[in-house]
Amino acid sequence: MEKGEGFHMIKAEVIPSFLLVLMGSIDCLTTVIGVMYSGAVELNPFMAGAVNTGIGAFLAIKIASTLLIALTYVIATKTLQKYPNKTTKSFKISNKMLKIGYGGIIAFLCIVVANNLIILLA
Repeated sequence: MEKGEGFHMIKAEVIPSFLLVLMGSIDCLTTVIGVMYSGAVELNPFMAGAVNTGIGAFLAIKIASTLLIALTYVIATKTLQKYPNKTTKSFKISNKMLKIGYGGIIAFLCIVVANNLIILLA
């Protein structure tokens, strides 16, 4: 491992997870504000059940699932980086799919947060 390579790898693992946790947290916060103070309704049927059970249940499920999904990216990236031959087609495809998958999740959360903010500001 060259000097600085370890930091770059840590940064590459943490940034997508940080963005996912950030957007998931904003989604959680805007959902709670909307449901409790603006009469908004949770559209996800599973999470709507959690909201109806109580805000505590919703918060526990939302925060835990967000953290677990973010952690999977770190674990998947670390596991993939242990692969000895990073020049193979399967490694490149796996690495690309992992990045695309997490990029898609983050993009989806950005849309969800934008939707929540529009509803709160309307």
